[in-house]
Amino acid sequence: MNFAYDERIDGALPSVNRAALLVALQRVAPRMEILHEQEDLRPYECDGLSVYRTLPLCVVLPQTVDEVCAVLKLAAERGVPVVARGSGTGLSGGASPLEKGILLVMSKFNRIIEIDASAGTARVEPGVRNLAISQAAAPYGLYYAPDPSSQIACSIGGNVAENSGGVHCLKYGLTVHNILRVEIVTIDGERMTLGAESLDSPGFDLLALFTGSEGMLGVVVEVTVKLLPKPQCAKMLMASFDNVETAGNAVAKIIGAGIIPGGLEMMDNLAIRAAEDFIHAGYPINAEAILLCELDGAADDVDEDIERVSALLAESGAVEIQIARDETERLRLWAGRKNAFPAVGRLSPDYYCIDGTIPRRQLPRVLKGIADLSAEYGLRVANVFHAGDGNLHPLILFDANRPGELERTEALAGKVLELCVEVGGSITGEHGVGREKINQMCVQFSSDEIEFFHAVKAAFDPARLLNPGKNIPTLHRCAEFGRMHVHHGKLPFPELERF
Repeated sequence: MNFAYDERIDGALPSVNRAALLVALQRVAPRMEILHEQEDLRPYECDGLSVYRTLPLCVVLPQTVDEVCAVLKLAAERGVPVVARGSGTGLSGGASPLEKGILLVMSKFNRIIEIDASAGTARVEPGVRNLAISQAAAPYGLYYAPDPSSQIACSIGGNVAENSGGVHCLKYGLTVHNILRVEIVTIDGERMTLGAESLDSPGFDLLALFTGSEGMLGVVVEVTVKLLPKPQCAKMLMASFDNVETAGNAVAKIIGAGIIPGGLEMMDNLAIRAAEDFIHAGYPINAEAILLCELDGAADDVDEDIERVSALLAESGAVEIQIARDETERLRLWAGRKNAFPAVGRLSPDYYCIDGTIPRRQLPRVLKGIADLSAEYGLRVANVFHAGDGNLHPLILFDANRPGELERTEALAGKVLELCVEVGGSITGEHGVGREKINQMCVQFSSDEIEFFHAVKAAFDPARLLNPGKNIPTLHRCAEFGRMHVHHGKLPFPELERF
């Protein structure tokens, strides 16, 4: 079984009469754009996990909530699966389509409905780009804190689906900490509001449950986000190390001293060289690792923290510490980190980005483990990650044109994720499970926990039509993967049990 994509997901689904479905879609939403020719479908065959590609049955691009409701209601009536997609920048196959399903693309929902500066909120449609929110809020001295590296392109609806983070999530939190209300449409075409614009809402916290649910519980049609005042002052320092494990120990020392940086990022030599060659950020190309540490807040507090962090880094073995001279240099240092993924892409025909999270104290052990696995599998790995919150993004360099190399890459990626679980971490931090990590869910969770996840899914989507085959493995799949003995009764979805 492949580590990631399993074509049998499509095989378990009933066949759909494409012509009849297209006629029905045109009838319920006559103004909606519908794509069904092969050349029109090709741009939607994958998300950011591009090694796995499937052409959907059709693509629909609604512009109104009523059209979304009509599509989902029709899909529910006919038993047709639906996969929702935003900008397609996700890295776990969460938005990859199904050959026998509808791909519901929300990119035309791109309006910023309202910015309420006094309340510090913005109401936006799900297709609005992450960065566009901060750009629209800038005249009010406000911004939206979560900043994934893909923020120039990724959509806020996708950020909600994956609970995205970014380089500043250590201090300011993930998407779930920065949204107040989400309006969704359920599989039966009904609208539902989760959360509230007040600090709290009555009843169960369904907003937190929905955030990070990867399109399996409903389709986002509107989001109310929190806006924060821009920090009075922000300063960046870069520390160079001659040993990756030493840099990892320095991270624990900073956090252990009670200092919470706005961002704390780490890159190893392979990533440093790639980013410097691509962006010319001023990185020391001979360093084995660098830490980028940003401190923000009141000017006096930032100056004091800069001194404290500099001292801690020196004690921890940093061979050089550089403080950004001005805002231009600060932004340039961040640009190198935020462009690390495309920069590494210049080193190899293909790369595979992993997303796992570990306790910070385990950084040295896990970095050593990744190096050992890299040598064992004969594949280079560039390490780029959110060191402050232990969210790792090792990038495995490979060539898919070489027989067996993709399979070896998948195996290496799986071992890295299992190492994260072994040290008390998680198989994902912000990229989601999607199709990529579904086998490793069997490592992370027990059979009882997986059955509970299926029950939650069934409460929102009894027929299992929203993004089927993603995120939650069946117990039989886990047994086949060799991680679990199946001893419980049948799952609510017997047609997919064998996967």
